[in-house]
Amino acid sequence: WRTLAIVSPTPESGKTVVSINLAISISQQPQKTVVLVDFDLRKPRVASYLGLKSVKSINDLLAGSAELSDVMVNPGIPGLTVLPTNKPVAKASETLSSKNIQNLITELRERYDSRIVIIDLPPILTADDAMVLLPQVDCVLLVVSNGMNTESEMDETMRLLSKANLLGVVLNRIEDDPKSYYYD
Repeated sequence: WRTLAIVSPTPESGKTVVSINLAISISQQPQKTVVLVDFDLRKPRVASYLGLKSVKSINDLLAGSAELSDVMVNPGIPGLTVLPTNKPVAKASETLSSKNIQNLITELRERYDSRIVIIDLPPILTADDAMVLLPQVDCVLLVVSNGMNTESEMDETMRLLSKANLLGVVLNRIEDDPKSYYYD
């Protein structure tokens, strides 16, 4: 598996932070490089979370005014490259299901054998953006925020992901009582 999509059931689950942290962690492995792609085209946040002030982004690539090499940004972390989106994209679902995006994912996956492509996608239950892109990725990681989702939201999310290769679930934002860890 070389392409990994990060999704959540609903907003504010922390999927973008998990995407960034996972990308940084994998990039620290010997013989591995990572491209982190911000395909949350409705609310892109990867660049702002990383403090990137890139002039070119996926927006320019989609408009045909930039090449892939123009929009890839090194955030100063060896082995990590970011493909940011600077502003929301109209018709995000249609864009993500386009041949241009399919070709982009193929190019990112196939250019280097050691490359892992991590794709930050929008929440599953807020729009169909993620669902149109999931058939193009190898596997999915689901990020769930502790106490934020109802049982019916989780059931619907799992139903929607039933045909995807679900790598696992990250339970985010758990508050632990530090005293409970210590031995008596």
